Amino acid sequence: MVLPGFWYFSHMKTLCLAFLLVLMATAGCTQQNPQVIIKTVFGDITVELYPDKAPVTVDNFLTYVKENRFREATFYRVVTLENQPDNDIKIEVIQGGNFDDDHPDSLPPITHETTDQTGIKHKDGVISMARMEPGTANDDFFICIGDQPELDFGGKRNPDGQGFAAFGKVVKGMDVVHKIHQVPAPEQWLEKDIPILAVEMVK
Repeated sequence: MVLPGFWYFSHMKTLCLAFLLVLMATAGCTQQNPQVIIKTVFGDITVELYPDKAPVTVDNFLTYVKENRFREATFYRVVTLENQPDNDIKIEVIQGGNFDDDHPDSLPPITHETTDQTGIKHKDGVISMARMEPGTANDDFFICIGDQPELDFGGKRNPDGQGFAAFGKVVKGMDVVHKIHQVPAPEQWLEKDIPILAVEMVK
């Protein structure tokens, strides 16, 4: 015969154990995505990266950050609806990086992670890798102004249809992105590049 009090305490013990197991199981799911701050004279841009969705691209970008390979980087290109008259498919982005593929801080190109593989679409504020052919991206990146579906896999901005490799999103500082986007760039290239003062991990 089981006494009522014994049953109650035994039952509560089981419930507490189950609750602790749930907490332990979910603890690993609360790990935050890494964030970086891109510092400019216009202000700071905080970007959240998605290593679970775009591991190759995020690992590459973080290598540049941790090894201080953006020390001479700038924002050098601004694409608006008005300064791309020869493009049937128009986009709006700001682009930065080391610019020169032969820059001493540039690493070898990385494998192209398409948006149909990662699920990261080129929405407003999304950061993505600039490239020529698929698999040629190394350090140059761009940030979307508004949604840019033509930059996704199957989009028509690039004739190969492979799109670009998105890997994160601006979570703070879109006002800074817009300020940079408003700098005059008649032929997309800024007359005076905007220095990237630092790119640092958010601690």
